Amino acid sequence: MTALDGQVDMLLAAMDARDPDGFEVALPGIARAVPDSPPDAVQAALVRLRPALSLPFGIAGNLAQLVGSMAGYGTDPAVVVPTLVDRAAAAMESAARFAKLHQAAFGDPPRPQAHDEIGSTMQRFAGGAAGLGLDGNEAELLVQAWFCADDWVQPVLYLCQRADVRTTLPQRARLTTAIRPVLDQHGTPTWLAGLLRVLDDEPLLVLDRGFAGTGRGYRVTIGGIGDNFQLHTLLAAALIGDPSRGLLPGRPPTAVEVAAAGTGDDLQPAGGLRGNWNLVDANGEWIWNEGNPADIPHLDGVRVVVLDPEPYSRSWNTGRQYPLMTPLLRVDGPVPTGEAADWLRRVKPPTR
Repeated sequence: MTALDGQVDMLLAAMDARDPDGFEVALPGIARAVPDSPPDAVQAALVRLRPALSLPFGIAGNLAQLVGSMAGYGTDPAVVVPTLVDRAAAAMESAARFAKLHQAAFGDPPRPQAHDEIGSTMQRFAGGAAGLGLDGNEAELLVQAWFCADDWVQPVLYLCQRADVRTTLPQRARLTTAIRPVLDQHGTPTWLAGLLRVLDDEPLLVLDRGFAGTGRGYRVTIGGIGDNFQLHTLLAAALIGDPSRGLLPGRPPTAVEVAAAGTGDDLQPAGGLRGNWNLVDANGEWIWNEGNPADIPHLDGVRVVVLDPEPYSRSWNTGRQYPLMTPLLRVDGPVPTGEAADWLRRVKPPTR
């Protein structure tokens, strides 16, 4: 038996004994044992812990976060992802229901972060359960969901920064729907909403119209890019360089900027990151840096990015939104000259 096995035994015993204090005591022991355990042992522990994720939201919220982080040490996160997704969606749905009922019966609900108000809220809401059309247990679960929904969303947010998880993510539509009603009060679902829109293995057609005026085109594949600030930098790093090598003349991003937008540790380098060009879509609309690649419209089945000169100097502070997400931007090859010219004739001029 490994140290991890022993700690998992303690937690499951506490669960069987309905001992919440013992349950909480076992969690840090598991966390300490995981980094020194072989991946197969962590994977086995995940399988054993999965049933405990069905415990009430307030009891198992810390376990959900621990299981999410453990999945990075195992051999396959798919063993817990469906359960974590199901519980995260249920927590957000229950939180939204709580807010609606509380608003109708008592006025504005407390802030989810106001944990000092859990007791009074439980007393008020569960005490009035019958008048709300709920039984006592159901009312308690809705209160728990309101105050710990972020705890349940966090492990899904963490794991969705992995391309393999995003590719096979179950219940994506349910998650997207569940996020909307809780965006204003809960912070973590906002970040998950962005990850649910991330494109993977997505082709782009990039055309130089007015940036360098070369008329060149490039076929590019992207993935794991959280916003168009990051896309802007990574495109510049890939396409600006020696014209004799088929690249575009101009100032490429520095190595520090590329690292901030890629996989470097410093996401906010001193001096920030500078813009290079204006990105425009096939309809002539600006591709705003604040958006993300999923906003770029298609033309004949492919998202088209047109490079124009910067209308004014731009800079920003952060290279990427999601520190653990590995981006992909691969130049697959040039577009033949005649074909690039045809595409440039078909795209609309900028609207501003």
